[in-house]
Amino acid sequence: MPKPFWPALAALGLLAITGCGSPTGRPPQKVKAAPLAREVFVQSIDTVSTLEATDEIELAAQAGGRIQRVLVQSGQPVQAGQLLLVLDQTQLKADVSALKAQSKSDQLAYERFAGLVKEGAATALQRDEFEAKAIGSNQALRAKLADLSYKDVRAPIAGVISDLSVKAGDVLQAGSPFSRIIRNEALQARIDVPAAQANRLASGQLVQLLDGQGQRPIAKGRVTMIDPNINPSSQTLLAKAKVDNPNGMLRDGQRLRTRLIIGAERQLAVPFEAVTRQFGQRFVFVVGTPADWKKDPGKTPLARIERLPADSTVALQRSVRLGPLQGDRYPVLSGLSPTDRVILSHRSGLRHGSPIQLK
Repeated sequence: MPKPFWPALAALGLLAITGCGSPTGRPPQKVKAAPLAREVFVQSIDTVSTLEATDEIELAAQAGGRIQRVLVQSGQPVQAGQLLLVLDQTQLKADVSALKAQSKSDQLAYERFAGLVKEGAATALQRDEFEAKAIGSNQALRAKLADLSYKDVRAPIAGVISDLSVKAGDVLQAGSPFSRIIRNEALQARIDVPAAQANRLASGQLVQLLDGQGQRPIAKGRVTMIDPNINPSSQTLLAKAKVDNPNGMLRDGQRLRTRLIIGAERQLAVPFEAVTRQFGQRFVFVVGTPADWKKDPGKTPLARIERLPADSTVALQRSVRLGPLQGDRYPVLSGLSPTDRVILSHRSGLRHGSPIQLK
């Protein structure tokens, strides 16, 4: 007696119905998803800047002479009034001694004739001549004492000694620079801004000086000046910002990556882990329904999509335009809507229309 075949046909029918739950026949993949939210993103211009000291003074002796002692070295911090160089004072000291003796002699002569005038033993004219001589020798002494004080070269301001080009035994000419003092506590950043961004600049905007990788801010300041002219050769606009440097990490002449913060805006944000990249294009998978899939079926026949239950869930791939990564979020420029839920896990195994199950 032949075996009944109806149970076998029923089983095949059940398999066919079950297979219709997914066009691929695979079970739904469990994924984690999250809704989108709006977050504040800063708008910025990334460029470069060169630092320059705002307080920089050339060092020169007011009186020439041979250097006896050099009391500082290049790179050394100094205080205002600190002794830097001592010049040979032998001849000046001898001149001062001679002038002191002359001044004292002239003063005594004047006082003697002043007394003689009172006694009627000398004329007022003689007294006045000795008075003028005493005044002259005293002024000469004071001038020579001033020259003697100039032989000690002292720091006019507090700062750091730059390259020191002299040593003990060298002859220093009066007024000839031998080094510089640079005050690094406050520097000025000369910022090169592309001409195309010129209309986005404004005084008071925040300036961030970045580390070598161009990521972490190491100092900050505010725009204080914007040049009205554009450099014709570089097509850049010069902006300046005062930058505090309390730890002395920055140096005069240093060139750094720089970020100008020109504003802030609340934008739709997508997490970093939701974004994939293919052939230079960024994509995000969102949670969708068969009805959503039919609006963008790709290469999948519509009839195949229509076999899915209306309440099933699928992953839909969206091409997106994103702004620069800030923290662990990208600002969304296009491609997503506020109602979308983005898939955060198991993205590598997903395709457009893959069946999914939310965890």
